[in-house]
Amino acid sequence: MLHTKYRSHTCGELTLTHKGQHVSLCGWIQKVRKLGGMTFVDLRDRYGITQLVMEVEEVAALGSEGFAREMVLRVEGTVIERESKNSKMNTGDIEIKVTKLEVLNKSLTPPFTIEDETDGGEELRMKYRYLDLRRNPVRANLELRHRMAIETRNYLDKHQFLEVETPVLIKSTPEGARDFVVPSRMNPGEFYALPQSPQTFKQLLMVAGFDRYYQIVKCFRDEDLRGDRQPEFTQIDCEMSFVEQEDILQMFEGLTRHLFKVVKGIDIPVLSRMTYADAMKYYGSDKPDIRFDMKFVELNEVVKGKGFKVFDDAELVVGICAKGAADYTRKQLDELTEFVKRPQIGATGLVYARCNADGTIKSSVDKFFNEEELKKWAVAFGAQAGDLMLVMAGGTAKTRKALNELRLEMGTRLGLRDKNTFACHWVMDFPMLEWNDDSKRWHAMHHPFTAPKPEDIGLLQSDPGAVRANAYDMVINGVEIGGGSIRIHDKELQARIFEILGFTKEDAQYQFGFLMNAFEYGAPPHGGLAFGFDRLCSLFGGAEAIRDFIAFPKNNSGRDVMIDAPSLISQEQLDDLGIASKPVK
Repeated sequence: MLHTKYRSHTCGELTLTHKGQHVSLCGWIQKVRKLGGMTFVDLRDRYGITQLVMEVEEVAALGSEGFAREMVLRVEGTVIERESKNSKMNTGDIEIKVTKLEVLNKSLTPPFTIEDETDGGEELRMKYRYLDLRRNPVRANLELRHRMAIETRNYLDKHQFLEVETPVLIKSTPEGARDFVVPSRMNPGEFYALPQSPQTFKQLLMVAGFDRYYQIVKCFRDEDLRGDRQPEFTQIDCEMSFVEQEDILQMFEGLTRHLFKVVKGIDIPVLSRMTYADAMKYYGSDKPDIRFDMKFVELNEVVKGKGFKVFDDAELVVGICAKGAADYTRKQLDELTEFVKRPQIGATGLVYARCNADGTIKSSVDKFFNEEELKKWAVAFGAQAGDLMLVMAGGTAKTRKALNELRLEMGTRLGLRDKNTFACHWVMDFPMLEWNDDSKRWHAMHHPFTAPKPEDIGLLQSDPGAVRANAYDMVINGVEIGGGSIRIHDKELQARIFEILGFTKEDAQYQFGFLMNAFEYGAPPHGGLAFGFDRLCSLFGGAEAIRDFIAFPKNNSGRDVMIDAPSLISQEQLDDLGIASKPVK
C-alpha cells in the first residue's frame, strides 16, 4: 500500500476484492480507446496498468481537453467489474468508473512508443533514457538489479561482513587499464585518479582489523568498450582476513548459490573446478562455457607425417567434434570457414571430416588421408555416425583462441547455449606473470598484490613464467563473473614482486609506499574476490549487454548521449585548474 495525498492505490494492485471502493490513482496514459459512447484509458505507473472508463460526454466535464499518450493524470472513481475481462493483466477483472479527473502534466508526443516492443532504436532510446526507463522490460531489469543487491547484502551481513565505503578520488597507479584522472584545483598540476577497484584500500582495511569487508562499489576504467564493458561499472568487492583460498571459494560459491536460489529459484550444484592449463588446453579460453562438451582434441600424433603441409608444419593440430552435425551442407561448411577467417579470429582455414551413417568418413583432405587414417581421427574424437569433426592448425596460442571461437559458434548453432541453463565453475592456478614484448618486462596477470602459490615461490628468480598465482575466477556460461586471489601480506615478498615487475625501489615506494608501510604494522594473511555486478545482473536477466541493467549507461563510444557528456568546459574552469585550453577542431 502506497497511500499518499495523491493516490490510495497503485495501478497494479486493484482486483475484484476492491469492487465498490472509491479509489484515487496517479500515472501516465498508456493508451486511449473510444468505443461507441465510451472512452477507455489505460493508466500506467511502475506497478502496472488500470483501465479507466468514462462516457464521452463526461470527458470534457471531468476537465480533460483531450487525452494524449504520456499525459500525467490523477483520477478518482469507483472500482467496478469489467464486462470484458483481460486475463493477461493483474487488474484485468476490474476498471475504474471515473468521477474526478485532474491533469497533473501534459506531454509532448514521445519520440518512440513506450511499450514492451518499442519502435525506438538504441541510440534514440539512450538519448531519451528517462522515457525508455518507463518501459516494462527496462524497469524489470532494474528491479532485478535491486533484488540482487538486497540479497547480496543479506547474505554477506549474515556472514559478519561490514560494508565500508572507500575513496573515489585516489592516486593513479601504472598497472591495469588506463585511469580516468581528475585535476586538483587546490594542488595545481596534480591529479587524482578514479579507482579501477578499491584494491589497496580493502587491503588496508584488513591491516586495520576489519576482517570481513564488502562494498557494492563504482569502479572506472578508461578502456575500449564492448557489450559487457562500461567506463563506469559496479563491483561486489569483498576481502577476508585469516583465510586460505578454500575459505574464499566456499564463501563466494555460497553467495552465488544463494543468489540463484532466492532470485531465480534455481538450485546450483557444487561448482566444479578447472585449472587454467586445462581450460586453455581443452577449451582455448580462461573462461570456458561448459554448458556443452565439445572439448578440444589434439591430433599431432595422429595426423602429422602424411604429406599435408598445413598439418606437418603446424605447432598444434587440434579440433572439436560437433555431435549430429554431419549433415552440414557445403554452404554451411564454407560459412564456418569464412567465420574463422574473420580478422578478429585470424585463422587461415578449416578442415572438416564427416562421419556418415554408412560408417564411411568423408573429409576435405581426402587427397592426403585415406579411410583408415580418417577412422583414427574418429577414434581420437570419440566420433560416431552423424558427427562432424572440425580441425584447425597453426601456432598453439593462436589456434586454440580461434578454435574457442569456432566452438562457441557451433554451440550457438546447435542450440547448446540456452540462456536459461546455467553452468558455473571455478578456473584456478593462473600464471602469475606474463611477458610483454613491447615493454620487455614481466607484467602481473591479475595485479601486483597477488600472492604466488607457496610451492612456486622458489621459481620467482629462476623461471618467473612458470609461477602460478594463488588466484581464481568464477565463470558462468562462458562469462568471467568474478575473480580474486590470496594477497601478498609479507613486505619482503611484495618487494621481490615489485622488482620482478620492473619497479625500482623508489618507484615502488612512490606508488605503493602507503601499503608497504602498512605491512610493517602487522598485516594479517588475507584475500578476496570481486564480482562484476553488472555482468551478474545481465546474466540473471538473460541479456548480453550490461547497459540494459544500468539506469543511465554510456554508449559504445563512452558517451552519455542523454546529457551530452563528456563535454567541453569553460576557459574559466580551465584557468582555475591550470590547464591549457585545446583549440576546438
